[in-house]
Amino acid sequence: MSTSTPPSRNLGTRRPPELSSGQKLMVFVLSMTLFGLANIVTEVLPEISIGPVELSVSYLAFVPVVMVALFNPLYAALGAPLGEIVFVDLLMGDFSGIGELEGYLQMFLGLYIGGCLVRDPRRRPQLLLAALTTVTVDKMLSAVVDIGKVWVGVDDAEYVEGLPQSILLLEGIGFTTDLLISGLLFGALPAMALAPRLYGRIEPLLGLAPRDPRHPVPLAQRGTAAFALLAIVLSFVSMIAAFTSEIVDNFGVWEPGFVDEYGQRFLWIGVSAALIVLVASVAATRFVLRSRRERTAQDAGADTEAAEKAPEGSDPR
Repeated sequence: MSTSTPPSRNLGTRRPPELSSGQKLMVFVLSMTLFGLANIVTEVLPEISIGPVELSVSYLAFVPVVMVALFNPLYAALGAPLGEIVFVDLLMGDFSGIGELEGYLQMFLGLYIGGCLVRDPRRRPQLLLAALTTVTVDKMLSAVVDIGKVWVGVDDAEYVEGLPQSILLLEGIGFTTDLLISGLLFGALPAMALAPRLYGRIEPLLGLAPRDPRHPVPLAQRGTAAFALLAIVLSFVSMIAAFTSEIVDNFGVWEPGFVDEYGQRFLWIGVSAALIVLVASVAATRFVLRSRRERTAQDAGADTEAAEKAPEGSDPR
């Protein structure tokens, strides 16, 4: 099953084929569940602290980067950060309330921009650029918000004792380590290995056509100025959400401490929930695709039978 728009309508244009509503939902759910599962894995990875500097895996960036590289970046980028909120923050009892909007918008912007930079998922330099751009946009915006909260005075600074200016140094070190660990080690390198191998193999299972390098997403060709304005607005909204969370005393925060009470075994709750959603989504998609193929085959058979029964020289319709 190919995309809903006939190929002939896209000849002479540089826009990718439009997706049907079911295909958009499938990409959204697949990206959400896979990134949710990936974030559960990061919960059991060790963290190393060297003085005030923490070395940890923020997230397995290669999972959403592969998704935005193979599929439509918009719907993959919308789904991925929601998977972290649903399957990790809510189910694990670590929901930050309105402050979650900050992380969601920052990750969305990073993934969408990174996905638009990929014209051909088989080209590893483009995947490298996409992964590094995703983490750079996400962590750079996060660092700006953290510094802004301290500058305004709604949050306490974490700096080396006796050296207030060290907050800039610590934010810079944190950004660099995130870029190397999450962006390069757990982002670009696995994505460069996986995406070329999955290209053209996983899309047909969802009824999608592989991304065509001749039809890049609009951000790379048109509407760049409009998207830049939208990105600024979303960044501002994420900053307001972070400030509001601090000012109203963490409004909407939900931290029952399930993992602390039941131990790491409670993580299997999130894994089970994500797998159930993933399997149900794939099964529903395959059922719809099989039904469409059968209906198409029946329609073709009926047309053939009508043509055979029609008198010679008459129109079977």
